Parts: sequence; structure tokens; C-alpha cells
Amino acid sequence: MTEINQSRVADAPPENWVDLYAPAFARPYMRLARLDRPIGTWLLLLPGWWAIALAADGWPDLRLMLLFAVGAIVMRGAGCTFNDIVDRDFDGRVERTRLRPIPSGAISVKAAWAFLVVQCLVGLCVLLSLPMTAIALGFASLALIAIYPFMKRITYWPQFVLGLAFNWGALMGYAAARDTLALAPVLLYLGAIAWTIGYDTIYAHQDKDDDALIGVKSTALRFGAATHKWMWGFYSVMIAALVLVGAIAGLGSIYYAGIFFAGAQLVSQILRLDIDDASKCLALFRSNRDFGLIVFAAFVAGRVFS
Repeated sequence: MTEINQSRVADAPPENWVDLYAPAFARPYMRLARLDRPIGTWLLLLPGWWAIALAADGWPDLRLMLLFAVGAIVMRGAGCTFNDIVDRDFDGRVERTRLRPIPSGAISVKAAWAFLVVQCLVGLCVLLSLPMTAIALGFASLALIAIYPFMKRITYWPQFVLGLAFNWGALMGYAAARDTLALAPVLLYLGAIAWTIGYDTIYAHQDKDDDALIGVKSTALRFGAATHKWMWGFYSVMIAALVLVGAIAGLGSIYYAGIFFAGAQLVSQILRLDIDDASKCLALFRSNRDFGLIVFAAFVAGRVFS
């Protein structure tokens, strides 16, 4: 067995760029920041890009998009680092997560804290380059980031708190572009929370057996065999929110055509979902990047061609 296969975390893509090209000394830290699993960065970034496009008068601001990309990389890494510090004992008892850097011993807890500070400082530099409304929203999001790792201990709805935190960019992106908030980005944020509950429920079905044994709660355990019914509800809320946002913002028919294709992608997820097939759950979870990019394209087209 190669060194890559021995150390690669279970849900990282095979032969990902970190395992193939990163220096050996940096790999544990890059895995801790989930750079070998970029799907989470996409899911954190895309609501911000949606809002930047929504706030634009034509093409979205490329500078803001780049800043949000850097911010998503470092703050997703910081959130994952904090989560892994808090969950290190749980992670060591779950098959999918036992090879993560902290439970496997590749990184000490002290080193993980230092790495967390470095990532937060980079994120702070990005935040301070934004308008005041966005800066205030950025600091407000820290409370959600801090409490999320503990939610799986006390509620079967940690995915709701994840949705609150992961989609904060829908508010910040609009505020970064216009230095204010409005009804449209708030509705976008609320719809995206439902989207996150849906896709992270799919993700959580990978760990449901281990979670039940060690006492970790999730919507996957809460919904069980009724997951498909719940998914129809959550994804319908997301599409309804996107339609309302389009109406409020005065986006044209090309936007609604894009939302139709985005909705079809969500329907496909539900129809293909097998909650007892972990590999399919992971693939469907990752496919939400495609949904997010379709929605982004719809916002851009709606603003540019309306």
C-alpha cells in the first residue's frame, strides 16, 4: 500500500492534488484545512458569489469574487480546523474520519491551534478590505462558526446551524457590493439554509451507523427512512426562494430558465438518492457544486441580459 493510500482521508477524492503534488511536510495541514476536499470551499463560496452577482448592475465585480474566493478557502479551513480540534475524540471513533490529521496523530492539538490563528489572520485581512456593513456581518458570523461543532451533541438539527453559518456569504456578498442589505439577499440566505440542510443530510447518511453508536446527532438520524420526503421540502424551499429573489430583483426570463435547470439538478439528486449507499451519498453531496454554479450563471445572465 502506498503512503498516499495510507494517509488519505476516506472522503477525499482519489489522487487529489494535495496527495500528488504538495510537499510531505505540508500535507497534514492542507488536509486539516480540507484543501484535498474542495467541495466544502465551493459550497461556502457560492452563496457569496450569488449575492455579488445579484447586487451587480451588469457583470459581477471580479475583485469581490476573488476576495470571497480567498476568504472562503481560509475560513473554510479555519472552521474545519476548529471543528477537528473540538471533535478529535469523536473523529477517532468514526471510520470515515479516523485518519484525519489530529486523531491520526499527524498534527498535534497545539499545532492545530496555531494553524487556526494563521488562517483567521488571513481571513481578517480579507474582511477588512470590504465595506463596513460587510465587516460587521463578518464579525457576527464568528458566533455561528464557534457554536456549530457542539450542535451535534445536543440536537438532531446541526445541519440547520451549518446552514446559518455556511450561507452567511449570501448576506456578506450583497453588503460587500452595495454596503447595505435588502429583502432579496435575505430571502436568498433563507432559501440557501434549506438547501444546506438538504445536501448535508445526504452527506450525514455516510456516518449514520457510527454516529448512532457514539451518540452524535444529525438530520440523517432524525429523518431516517423519510429522508426523501424531507428532501423534497427543503429543496422546494430553495427553488421557491430563488424564484422570489428573481421577482424582487427584476431579473428576466433567462434567469428563470437557469433556475429551471438548477431545480432539475436538485430533483435528480432526490430521485437518485440511496441513503444506504455511502458512495452515492458522497457523489450526490458533491454534485451540489454543479447546482451552485448553475444558479450563479443564472444570476449573471439575469443581470447582464435582462
